[in-house]
Amino acid sequence: MDKRKHKKPAYIAMLEASYGPPSQAGFGSAVFYEPLTAAGDLEKQAVGKYRYFVGDLWERFGEEAWMSVWKEVYTRPAGAHQDIASELRNIADFDAQLSIPMILDNIENPLAAQQALSAAFDEPSVDDLRVYTTGDGEAMSGVLVAARRSSGEAYYVLFLLD
Repeated sequence: MDKRKHKKPAYIAMLEASYGPPSQAGFGSAVFYEPLTAAGDLEKQAVGKYRYFVGDLWERFGEEAWMSVWKEVYTRPAGAHQDIASELRNIADFDAQLSIPMILDNIENPLAAQQALSAAFDEPSVDDLRVYTTGDGEAMSGVLVAARRSSGEAYYVLFLLD
């Protein structure tokens, strides 16, 4: 087993500068990166990151609460023009639309955040991109953007606020 630490790519460092490193804060935003994932179910892997991010609150309020609003609200069609900011802004789901401005516009240095999103998600090697709604079914709501590149790298930007 290769135990060498994988260096994070520049696009992950840019995302973390805007949205934060992996955490179990259960509030705000965080970026998760897996350099070499199995070609498994991206949604299952995304739920794992979501559960990790929520931390102890997952058990306290129960999986039913945290998964009550979980749904896929966008999948990038094969061959589609890659423009993550436009794609996010055009998601029709009402719950997702409440959170999108927080990711794109109502963040410290929105231009840097949008450039980071573009560097990560508008790359031709992104062959799977999905957006899910998150929340506890009551006060907390947000979105999770999940992507996998043809190289096997997977990464997730998770956002959750009340």
